[in-house]
Order: sequence, then structure tokens, then C-alpha cells
Amino acid sequence: MTEDVDVVVIGGGQAGLAVGYHLRRTPLSWVVLDAQDGPGGAWRHGWNGLRLFSPARFSSLPGWVMPGGTDDYPSRAEVLEYLDAYERRYELPVRRRVDVDAVHREGDGFRVVADAGTWRARAVVSATGTWSRPSIPDFPGRGEFLGVQLHSAGYATPDAFAGRRVLVVGGGNSGAQILAEVSRVADATWVTLAEPGFLPDWVDGRYLFDQASAAYRARQEGREPPPRVGLGDIVMVPPVREARDRGVLRSVRPFTRMTAGGVVWPDGREEAVDAVIWCTGFRPALDHLRPLDVVEGGRIAVEGTRSVREPRLWLVGYGDWTGFASATLIAVGRTARATVTEIAAELA
Repeated sequence: MTEDVDVVVIGGGQAGLAVGYHLRRTPLSWVVLDAQDGPGGAWRHGWNGLRLFSPARFSSLPGWVMPGGTDDYPSRAEVLEYLDAYERRYELPVRRRVDVDAVHREGDGFRVVADAGTWRARAVVSATGTWSRPSIPDFPGRGEFLGVQLHSAGYATPDAFAGRRVLVVGGGNSGAQILAEVSRVADATWVTLAEPGFLPDWVDGRYLFDQASAAYRARQEGREPPPRVGLGDIVMVPPVREARDRGVLRSVRPFTRMTAGGVVWPDGREEAVDAVIWCTGFRPALDHLRPLDVVEGGRIAVEGTRSVREPRLWLVGYGDWTGFASATLIAVGRTARATVTEIAAELA
């Protein structure tokens, strides 16, 4: 099967849906190709207890506010329900399950090759995110460790770790939230490069977004950014506050190496460990774009969201390098709108 469209959007998570919302307002023909089994993108793979650190009202895609108030921090299940309903509400043409293997140049456009067929497109928007590319640091001896190792991408519940000795590695919000869960059932230690910073209880993702937006606008206008309060980075969502109250939000510096049965700490002490949960981030999922020879150092050079070397290729939702806060629900709509405006002008 080969299908001709003006625009192919690769990825049906929050970024792809935001792009679709704006594409539906143009006369262009387009399709969203999604590799997941159902709606929700990366949220389908989050752990069961995952919560947003912004209230529902401030965690919405363009056009439709997520149900919930200003004090409701949505769960993973609630975000999935919202994304499913959003897709249906706007009748977005998402095809799944479609695994895109490669994007090739073809004339003035592209040939998008997938397991379910081939699409010829005048423009491509890549919105595959990072979830399928978990990053784990190459600690000495990691391959010798005989216990359980998994990345936060593969973590679901703490049940499998009950009664075991567990290290949770990583100082971000995922590390703090997973530690909060696992420490209820296991002997858990939090391992971070530096002492984590904790936000005051009254600060949430809405405040952080507003603060970062003010700095962004100042830079765009050539002004000195307003002073930012040194608040750290761990948002005190209810499960993390509960862990603090239990006294478990304490971290230690990293071990020096891993052994078959555990780890060796900087003081030379070897400790037996049953499992390590790596909360150490992700890399952009860009392998499908390698035939275009635009991937350099794990990223693609862009102006805004548009590829410098391939001007009919756009990238949305990978982080600040593809638009301010573009990996968040609340901010991806801004870069999606700008992207579709450029595409419509280019293809007019």
C-alpha cells in the first residue's frame, strides 16, 4: 500500500496530537502514524503511580482543558483518558499500530516506509519523543551484576521489590516518585550525583512554567531575564510529600562500581543489592530519520522546530531544543502551532 498525503506526522503522543489539532484547521491532507497499541503515547508506559506535577487545568493540549481543577494533580490513568478522549473529540486521523522504519528523500518530498505500508509526503513532522530510548550510564561492572536492573521506562509497580534491597538511581522527579513508592515495601536507597533540591510545597508545574515563560519572553525581547528563585527541581506532589514525612527523602552519592552481587561505595565498602532502578533519563528517538543524514550527536540542527539541513522536516516535542518546554503537555501546543504555520506557508 502506498498513500499520498501532504503531511505525515510520525508519533501519536501528546506532541503528535497537538500538531494534528492545528493541521485540522488547514486544507492540507495529513495522517498521524503511531507505533503504540492505543492512544496515549509515552504515557502508556509510565508507572502506575505516576502523577503530573501540574494541576489538570494547567496540563492541557490546545483547544480543550483537561478535566479537573486547579488543585487536582492527574494520575497516569487520568492523562491516558484525556488523550484518548482528545483524539476522538477532534477526530484526528491516527493510524496504529504503525512502526515507521525509515524516512527517505523522494523528489521534493519524502517516502515514509513503515511495516503497514508506505506514505509519500510533501512534509514530515517527527514527534516520536524519547521514551523508547532510555539512557543508562555505563557504570563499571554493570554487565557483571546478577540482580535485577531496569530503567524507569520499564517500571510499573513496587510489588516486585517487596522485602528486597533496592537502589533507586537518579535525582529527578521520576527518581523521587519511584523512591516514594518502592520505599514503602523495600529497603530502598536513593542514589544521586548531588544533593537533590526540593521545591516548596506550594510550588507546582504551573509556577515553574510561568517562571520559565517570563525568562523566555525576556530573552526573545532582548531583555535581561527576571531573577529566578533557586528552588531546586523536585516537585512535592502528594506521594513525595508523604515520603518526606516518613524520612526517606535522603540520598547518597553514587557507588564507584558494580559487582555480581551488589555495589562498591566510595569508601571501599561492598554492599549486597537485589535490584537497581535507573531513573536516568532518555535520548531522542530519531533512528527513523537517519537515512536523511540529518542526525548529528543524537540531535538534529533546527531553527525553531524546522530542520536546518532538511527544510521540509520538522521536529516537535523533544525538549527545549525543539521549542520551549515542548516535551510538556501545557507547552507543546505553542510549538505545534508555530510548526503548522510554517508547514502551511511552505506547502502553499
